[in-house]
Amino acid sequence: MTAASLSILLITAALAPALCRLSRRVGSLVVAAVPLALGGWFMAVAGDALSGSGFAETWTWLPELGIDLAFRVDGLAITFALLICLIGSGVLLYASSYLSDNPRLGSFMGVLTAFMAAMLGLVLADNLLLLFVFWELTSITSFLLIGFDHERERARWASVQALLTTGLGGLALLAGLIMLGLAGGTWTISELDAARVLESDLYTPIAVLVLLGAFTKSAIFPFHYWLPNAMEAPSPVSALLHSATMVKAGVYLVARLNPTMAGPLVWDESLAILGGVTMVLGAFLATRQDQLKRILAYSTVSSLGTLMMLLGLGAAKAAATYLLAHAIFKGCLFLVAGSLTKATGEKDPDRLGGLMSRDPVLGGAAIFAALSMAGMFPLIGFVGKELVIKAGLSHPEWATFATVGVVVAGALTVMAALLVGVRPFMLAPASGSDLEWRAAPGWRQLTLPVALAAVGIVAGLAPGLYAEPLVGGMVASITPSSVPAEIRLRWFELLWPPSTATFLSVAALGIGTALFAWRRLYRVATGPVARLEILGPARAYDGVLAGVTWIAARQTRIVQNGSLQTYVRVMLLVVTVVVGLALSRSLDLDLLPDVAGDATALEGMLILALCGAALAAVMQKTALATVACLSGVGFVLAILFAMYGAPDLAMTQFSVETLLLIIFVLVLFHLPKYSNLTSRAFRLLDIGVAGVFGITFGLFVVAVLAGEPTSSVAEFHAENAVPGGFGRNIVNVILVDFRAMDTLGEIFVIGVAGIGVYTMLRPRGTWRKEAAS
Repeated sequence: MTAASLSILLITAALAPALCRLSRRVGSLVVAAVPLALGGWFMAVAGDALSGSGFAETWTWLPELGIDLAFRVDGLAITFALLICLIGSGVLLYASSYLSDNPRLGSFMGVLTAFMAAMLGLVLADNLLLLFVFWELTSITSFLLIGFDHERERARWASVQALLTTGLGGLALLAGLIMLGLAGGTWTISELDAARVLESDLYTPIAVLVLLGAFTKSAIFPFHYWLPNAMEAPSPVSALLHSATMVKAGVYLVARLNPTMAGPLVWDESLAILGGVTMVLGAFLATRQDQLKRILAYSTVSSLGTLMMLLGLGAAKAAATYLLAHAIFKGCLFLVAGSLTKATGEKDPDRLGGLMSRDPVLGGAAIFAALSMAGMFPLIGFVGKELVIKAGLSHPEWATFATVGVVVAGALTVMAALLVGVRPFMLAPASGSDLEWRAAPGWRQLTLPVALAAVGIVAGLAPGLYAEPLVGGMVASITPSSVPAEIRLRWFELLWPPSTATFLSVAALGIGTALFAWRRLYRVATGPVARLEILGPARAYDGVLAGVTWIAARQTRIVQNGSLQTYVRVMLLVVTVVVGLALSRSLDLDLLPDVAGDATALEGMLILALCGAALAAVMQKTALATVACLSGVGFVLAILFAMYGAPDLAMTQFSVETLLLIIFVLVLFHLPKYSNLTSRAFRLLDIGVAGVFGITFGLFVVAVLAGEPTSSVAEFHAENAVPGGFGRNIVNVILVDFRAMDTLGEIFVIGVAGIGVYTMLRPRGTWRKEAAS
């Protein structure tokens, strides 16, 4: 059923544009209903997955390499699958209203559904290479979604930045996963041998490459810059990709491989240090923004850093709880920000205010989500924050670093939450702002924000309904060797009796509220620190991109300068260097006399004639004489074919050379004589390049003749031509049977070339007549 769910989503994605073209409202509702139905199926099987049994599906993919299409549903996979399908369905419903006046609504729904299929495949994949395929598909679909408003230059730039950053990490991840499969002895993730991987000499490069891929995907420092810029995407994209799913792909990857990779310092400390830095930096930068979505984006960066730090500290329970809480409150707030911007045209939260009377339903959802983000009890966000603080306090080596970082980031997150979720509804707008409430969001825009706010409330008040089972399932997947007996997320048990974590949580709440109240003074005081961001990774990205562009421009001027001679020189030199390096390691020059001594007198005469014709070709003054000499080379080769028992090839060669000679005579008869258009130095250079190329490939032929083949494809062709290919002529069977696709491709190439030649040779008057008609 896992593969069937992916197929259903992909088919829906393909049909979405047509459905929306037939009826925008009905078509969009049908598209949104598909992931909702799949979410219902995942809920039905969640009990088995969360209990630890789970289930798997496998199909043969590349049996020669031992690679299968393997899918597995366990606690971690089922939680992500539910987030993808249920939140994704609500986002599609939201988008049908949010983009109702956009003529490309169908395309948007299709690409967003395709992204959901890619993300679902990523979390269900139980094969390293299959996981990478879906990993890259999420990057490609994300690129299309971020650049959906492709008429705007800023959207195009942001989509390219996201693709280049995550694509770089994807290349590193591919190398890391291949080495992990080799070190672990299998491509199946659930069957990786942790002891074998940890003892492997490849462990360190595996850890570095895998973490590089995860950090770029989840916007971990120093790759955090792309996520805020990705807010150029429509709000539905931000709610699904940049809060609940795609940016958590890196977190998912680390959690999935944690049972295999955790332990050594290169894994744990990298996660703890870079995660902690990202947590504090993201929270600080969030408080410096003046747009709703950018505030949420930087706070998401902070939350992703928190999750990575928790995984590095081994706090699986805290990580799983906070992951679930973050998906709930951040998805809601992104949708609220989109609705506010669409309704008022204003993005600055300080210019928004008094909107509770305009839309109390939207305001209520925003306030509850913001309070959950701030860590207010009894919401699920409070439970997540308490567990994060306790995880920092309980770690023996990183207690001070983690606790101070969590409290600082927590206070700044409170400020950001109040600014986004409370300020626009409960406080008066800034003086001088002229708000225009264009239209209240309809039920399709309100359904998911209200549902997520309600889920956050219920998860906090009654965690046993779904929060505790989901968290328990994730913990069992992340740390299968030390599964706790029971997962309890009761807020009152965390609140009473009071502990150090409780006091720190209250302190963070109070400091954040004070910072929100005096935010103008805070922004003035922190201005010099914030300006240091221009020297950070974003500036480095711009510099690297500019440097690559500069090098590419200079290289193009040299290599692609419009000169055919230059193109030929470069190609010959590159091939000569590559083949020459290979020959330098394998060629035994002592074999050269033996190979030359095997030639007969007739073969020697033909070789001399061949060399003489080739030498004469470069010494002629006219194109016609040059063609005649080159045809002489072809005729000599035809004689050699006949001598070696290939009369059919010899006849073909004779026919082709004769036909080409006649065609060239007819075409070149009217061309002028050669003229010297290059200097003597360039002609000497060409002689040198041609000479080195000829000598290199001559030695290559010697190496081939001197070698002892371990197997011969000629024997296979001879044995299978008659019974398998149903032909007596081996060459013909090779062309039409063994290499049928290659021959078909060559036919297409010749056909296209013929069409091009015919087009260029048509009389000019024909074009005028057709254009007039």
